[in-house]
Amino acid sequence: MPAALRRRRRTSALLATTAALATAAALAAALPAQAHTDKGGHGHGRPSRYQDVQLLSFNDLHGNLEPPSGSSGRVTELQPDGTTKTVDAGGAEYLATHLRTARQGHPYSITAAGGDMVGASPLLSGLFHDEPTVEALNKLKLDVTSVGNHEFDEGARELARLQNGGCHPTDGCYTDKRFEGADYPYLAANVLDEKTKRPILKPYWVWKKKDVKIGFIGVTLEGTPNIVSADGVKGLAFKDEVETIDKYAKVLQRQGVQSIVALIHEGGFPASGAYNYDCDAAGAGSGISGPIVDIAKNVTPAVDALVTGHTHNAYVCDIPDPSGRSRMVTSAASFGRLYTDTTLTYDRRTGDIARTAVKSANRVVTRDVPKAQDMTDLIARWNTLAAPIGNRPIGWISGDIGNTGTESPMGDLIADAQLAHGKELDPKTSLALMNPGGVRAGLTYAAKGAEGDGVVTYAEGFTVQPFANTVNLQDFTGAQLVQVLKEQVSGPNAAAPKILQPSAGLTYTLDMTRSGADRVVTDSIRLNGAAIDPAATYRVATNSFLAGGGDGFPTLGQGTNDVVGSDDLAALEKYLTANSSAGSPIAPPATDRITVVQ
Repeated sequence: MPAALRRRRRTSALLATTAALATAAALAAALPAQAHTDKGGHGHGRPSRYQDVQLLSFNDLHGNLEPPSGSSGRVTELQPDGTTKTVDAGGAEYLATHLRTARQGHPYSITAAGGDMVGASPLLSGLFHDEPTVEALNKLKLDVTSVGNHEFDEGARELARLQNGGCHPTDGCYTDKRFEGADYPYLAANVLDEKTKRPILKPYWVWKKKDVKIGFIGVTLEGTPNIVSADGVKGLAFKDEVETIDKYAKVLQRQGVQSIVALIHEGGFPASGAYNYDCDAAGAGSGISGPIVDIAKNVTPAVDALVTGHTHNAYVCDIPDPSGRSRMVTSAASFGRLYTDTTLTYDRRTGDIARTAVKSANRVVTRDVPKAQDMTDLIARWNTLAAPIGNRPIGWISGDIGNTGTESPMGDLIADAQLAHGKELDPKTSLALMNPGGVRAGLTYAAKGAEGDGVVTYAEGFTVQPFANTVNLQDFTGAQLVQVLKEQVSGPNAAAPKILQPSAGLTYTLDMTRSGADRVVTDSIRLNGAAIDPAATYRVATNSFLAGGGDGFPTLGQGTNDVVGSDDLAALEKYLTANSSAGSPIAPPATDRITVVQ
């Protein structure tokens, strides 16, 4: 946190202190200049009043044990002169080294996470139902994490298996050793069993060392059912984040725990994409927006810090609590590229955190440090099992096919593959639509292994589409199709549009100078050059997640004459194999299907 900001905070606290209390002892109590170890004190072996507790946190790892590639493996760093540069980051071998180095000299240290440790994972982890990631997190000495929406990709029973251990009910054991499960607790305070009305996992957890204790409450976003397949959240109820955290903060306080951290799998959108951006700087274009802001402003002042996630953004922000006191809100981007280093100063007299002394900063998981050998060994062991499947070539590309932008080349390619698969199932299939959140990565031209430049392996395809959704066909009227496109920028998606990736032949204009549903210009919508007929029937291919109305597209859940095809990765593999070769690789789509007016 910038020194200027700390000075401003201390000035505010000093002004609030009355003259009658302005003794040296009172000021030290309100603003501890520095904490002492429990070996310090007053010369009599007693612990000092204040104890610095190190909180290392990260979020949205998504099973990225190997260094992520392309833009997923870089962070943007703001330079002193105002320019930016990118830094290669991430990889469990490096994350382990960075965390272990950071802990040195900090006997009071906690490592916590903000959810989505697993799910939407690369093949190395996803092929084995994320057992490799849980094993890696155990070795990383993760103490606690909240659940995220992706922890429910395979349902509550599979999440319970990741917590408690045991072989997969269908695929069995992958090695001669029984899967032991997570050494750390998954916290799910706001995820209730609909029948029992009780949390499906622990709602909170208390870290203790000698006379210091800090409570952690874990929640995922209330809207999880809207972004997870229906099967994954069947029988579960997701409650309001603020109400849940407030409830369990009172429970912890009744147990004598006054220092509380909330792990919240919900996030925000900082004004800058640089990880070291000063979120609290004044001026136009500064600060942070998004769901986490309202949550942070309303969560009880009993909570001392918020570790967040979900949006894959990096930020360290001061968002005052309902009483107006400073409170740190942090997020460490995603994929293990960053970790947040926070100092919580524990007051032994009150049992609470001295908020005015809290410091926090995001640190880059650079790749210029020695690799942690135990992580190297773990990755190699699981790669040996995955290699026969993962190394198989499935196609060839002539250049990088990225997954960023309103309309991305990778999104277009997937939509084209699903249209092709749809036409195989039913020649009347007219178009395909792909949700942007399901495009987890792009394809890079440069070889990642021994396969050669331009070769797309099954493992790379798996990283792009790891959800095992099926390609579904449904009939919609032209009026419904137009409504689907308008739902991209209205209803639940009004504030943060979710622009569906269109197959070739579907074109329209997106006018972002307008508001709400009007941002989709109805008269501009064309299919193969022809205007959409409101009364005509169109056969549409989507993945099973969208076909269930996911991502805030209720109209997609109202289609008729459903046909369920093969899984989406198989459709992509077949399309790449059929349309590319070593001598004739497929080119990145031009992303000219949506015309965006800013």
